[in-house]
Amino acid sequence: MLEFGPELVTPRASSASSSSSSGSKGRYYTAADYHALYKSGAATPLQVAQALLPLTLPSKDADAPRGRYEDAWADAHGNEGLALEAARASTERWKAGKPLGVLDGVPVGVKDDVAVAGYRNHYGLKYNPDVPWFKVHDESAWPVKTLQEAGAIVLGKLRMHEMGSDTNGLNVAQGTPTNHLNNAYYPGGSSSGPASAVSAGLIPIAVGTDAGGSVRIPATFNGIYGLKTSQHRTVFMNHTMCITGPIAATVADLTIAYRVMSQPNPDCATQGRFALSLPPAPSAKKTMGVYRDWWRHADPRVAAACDAAVDWLAAERGYEVIDISIPYLVEAQLAHGTICIAEMAEHLRRRAGGDPANWLSLVGPANRITLSVARQTPAGDYLKYNALRTLLMRHLAFLFQKHPGLLIVTPVTPLVGWPRVPGDESRGLNDANTTLRSMMYIFLANMTGTPSLSAPVGYVEPDQGEGKLSVGLLATGEWGSEEQLLSWAAETEEYLHDVYEGGRRKPDAWLDAINVAKASKD
Repeated sequence: MLEFGPELVTPRASSASSSSSSGSKGRYYTAADYHALYKSGAATPLQVAQALLPLTLPSKDADAPRGRYEDAWADAHGNEGLALEAARASTERWKAGKPLGVLDGVPVGVKDDVAVAGYRNHYGLKYNPDVPWFKVHDESAWPVKTLQEAGAIVLGKLRMHEMGSDTNGLNVAQGTPTNHLNNAYYPGGSSSGPASAVSAGLIPIAVGTDAGGSVRIPATFNGIYGLKTSQHRTVFMNHTMCITGPIAATVADLTIAYRVMSQPNPDCATQGRFALSLPPAPSAKKTMGVYRDWWRHADPRVAAACDAAVDWLAAERGYEVIDISIPYLVEAQLAHGTICIAEMAEHLRRRAGGDPANWLSLVGPANRITLSVARQTPAGDYLKYNALRTLLMRHLAFLFQKHPGLLIVTPVTPLVGWPRVPGDESRGLNDANTTLRSMMYIFLANMTGTPSLSAPVGYVEPDQGEGKLSVGLLATGEWGSEEQLLSWAAETEEYLHDVYEGGRRKPDAWLDAINVAKASKD
């Protein structure tokens, strides 16, 4: 694992890179801030956990109004004490002067399809104790285990779109997490809970999964950062599209989380064989590739914000911007969507318990439509889709060979958010056209296994509700180029904080978690 330099472990006085007033308004706490907090003795990891944990739980009074942040969190089934146990252990290490590192005592959350020892996975489904799928896990998934071994405190599991099957984040079974930038819009999915909780300030880092933008789309809708790693980089997954990757409020924490989560697992013959991703040399040529005909499909407000960021990166950070083209994008996106839902349907069917004939009874009406269609995919079509996948990978390999260090840049999504509609919360939502449109750009990395990173670069006026909506820029790199993407993201972070008019924004509902913990000590 690469070492953490001072740019990652030093608290920043007022902004991402300077003392500008615009930056200070949008400054999020980082792991380094928690580290400094504990080092100063102003609060302990246990006090932080005790202050934050009640905000993740429903009120014991059924008549009480719903808490402001609880809708991001899944049911822990009485195991909330696991977070306090981890916090006590961290506090003891700090008292002994032996913290494990910058993550020791830092609160994090984990999406509800990633195993955490002592917790259940719900996959966004309504809990059914008779289905073995909802068992308590004995062991954490490798990316979570590495964070826990670094001292991070898992506050709990985070809600997601049911089965991870859509990009809006609506969940009828459990409740939909809030987009705190504008609660008239969906938080994005399927990692809706992780993005909502990070954006609101409860945690600086969350673990998500991404088979079709499920890390990067909600990160964008909530104004934070998401990394889709190379396929199997953090953990081997029984899915040809899906990865487990970090979501974070800052690029520094995204980098820390990635480096910890991607440590090689000696027990995995696939993940454990990855070579270390290295940052580009200072003298390396910096190139961004833009496919103009692809960009034109984005909402003009999205395209304008992304164009401005690209222009600044070219003018001020030395990037050469070149025109590229990629064939069969429309056909490849349809193939990506079909493969995803076909694998998802089989995943659910095999885990339906003792009555696999009624496997669709586990999901809501919207997913019954989606997964019923998925089950009709002919084997011949599936083979053709993967042949197209191979063609696309070969074309990207050609581009990366022709232009060493190339980053393919697009908007994250062509949409200006996804508006919430009255009635959806009770009945559900199935809008395949909007779903496919939302994934217009992000599918490329899932289809080819390349790494891809989403970074907020601006804000636009909404069509409904109160609060500007975030616009994200997406960079997709060569296989294994995560560190190059993180370096690029740090430059976009500088742009957003110090160059973009008004600077970075935080939601009005942002929680000052550190001061809440300090106050609880008193």
